[in-house]
Amino acid sequence: MKTIDELLAAGVAGRRVFVRADLNVPLDGTTITDDGRIRAVQPTVARLAEAGARVIVASHLGRPKGAPDPAFSLAPAAARLGELLGTEVAFATDTVGASARATVDALADGQVAVVENLRFNPGETAKDDAERGAFADQLAALADLYVGDGFGAVHRKHASVYDLPARLPHAAGGLIATEVGVLKRLTDDVKRPYAVVLGGAKVSDKLGVIDHLLEKADRILIGGGMAYTFLKAQGHEIGNSLLQEDQIPAVQGYLKRAEERGVEFVLPVDVLVAAEFPDLKAKAPAHPATVAADAIPAGQMGLDIGPETGRLYASKLADAATVFWNGPMGVFEHPDYAEGTKAVAQALVDSPGFSVVGGGDSAAAVRILGFDEKAFGHISTGGGASLEYLEGKTLPGLAALED
Repeated sequence: MKTIDELLAAGVAGRRVFVRADLNVPLDGTTITDDGRIRAVQPTVARLAEAGARVIVASHLGRPKGAPDPAFSLAPAAARLGELLGTEVAFATDTVGASARATVDALADGQVAVVENLRFNPGETAKDDAERGAFADQLAALADLYVGDGFGAVHRKHASVYDLPARLPHAAGGLIATEVGVLKRLTDDVKRPYAVVLGGAKVSDKLGVIDHLLEKADRILIGGGMAYTFLKAQGHEIGNSLLQEDQIPAVQGYLKRAEERGVEFVLPVDVLVAAEFPDLKAKAPAHPATVAADAIPAGQMGLDIGPETGRLYASKLADAATVFWNGPMGVFEHPDYAEGTKAVAQALVDSPGFSVVGGGDSAAAVRILGFDEKAFGHISTGGGASLEYLEGKTLPGLAALED
């Protein structure tokens, strides 16, 4: 895989460089609530611009239906990128149309432009190879070189991720190189003990990674909404807690395999419960009760791991040489249900080992809860991409960057 260092060494001054970034940031209207992904790609964009390239940054945002939708415009992300770069960033109001062509044509050496949300064009996500390829041809006409640096999208077989690199000389950006290097430390020659913390809402989202990590990890700690399917699989009552009943046989199989392989599988011993899901906007006091994880009352739902579980999980991470964490322990967006996620984050900070926060909600949580990002070994920009890599899958966007 060619690196951006090699690209820069060959010279990029005056050349149009298409950077496939991941600017898929959360928005409250037009306000960015977490700019972590923009900050992550900024160094690559800055290096190219400083070397005299004419930089064209492209990304998706959200899930528009293949047509323009103001709610998913990249304009706020373009403005924030300009602030981080300390220079004006031009913005094209379409992806490959008249505005994009005019905006790119107007770039001088060292200048940067962002084109509108790639998913406003149906060709970006098309299943049909010809339709996707046709859109990639239009994107390729805008540029001379391609840099893949949107790690959060490399697991997608999309035009700008998979098809476009085949049409232009290409290289991996600094962010992708860093992410792949970190993930190799979680899969090849791992320092032990190796502990994995998995949370989030659905067991089904994590089945593949659990299956793969049962062959690699020493301990797997489970929290979040997915924990209740595990507790149900052990025969416990879970009240109205989130349940994926169809996944119980798979979960029971994982618990049995873990026991056979000597992998320590750790589930909550206490949880915070309430009668209803909290109002995340009002953030009114929820007054949860703490109950044993195997004694959740009828009519109550589990919304966070309890304090005893937080201490238990911290003890299981205290001596770990490698820790991977993906998924919050509860509804961390509400202050009454943030303590479990905060306890795990603090345990990673306190752990002497190499700690990786696996993107998605976990990455957002550590920032929202006020943790210093530098206190972690690495905070990934790609939750889904990280998980698929750990499952051993071939990621289309990485495969496309191979020579």
